[in-house]
Amino acid sequence: MAELSLFVWAFLAATIFPFSSEAAFFVALQNDMPLLNAMLSASIGNVLAIVLNYYLGYFLYIKTKKKLLSSHFGKKAYLFTHRYGYFTLLLSWLPIIGDPLTITAGLLRLKFVYFLLIAGSLRVLRYYFLAVMV
Repeated sequence: MAELSLFVWAFLAATIFPFSSEAAFFVALQNDMPLLNAMLSASIGNVLAIVLNYYLGYFLYIKTKKKLLSSHFGKKAYLFTHRYGYFTLLLSWLPIIGDPLTITAGLLRLKFVYFLLIAGSLRVLRYYFLAVMV
């Protein structure tokens, strides 16, 4: 049950909701969740959410672009991604700016395979480094 909670929390944290998956990850580890279970739950939830973000940008282009550009961070993320392309995905693991970058990747039609390799692996690595810090 704790794994499902962590999965949902990590999923929601990678969308536009202001949740902290890192805090949930730490709490899970502090409550003796096995490291592998915590890594899998948080990583799968977070990666699935960035896939959703990508496809929201890709398939709902006009609505998503309008909504994204109405936000300060969204506008910066859009302009930054438009200018630097795949290199912006190296920042997609960061709090606050990372999630808009995953949406703009879909808006700008970056290739999904490269998006998933870069952004997805960085999301998993983030949890790995958090686990090492504990």
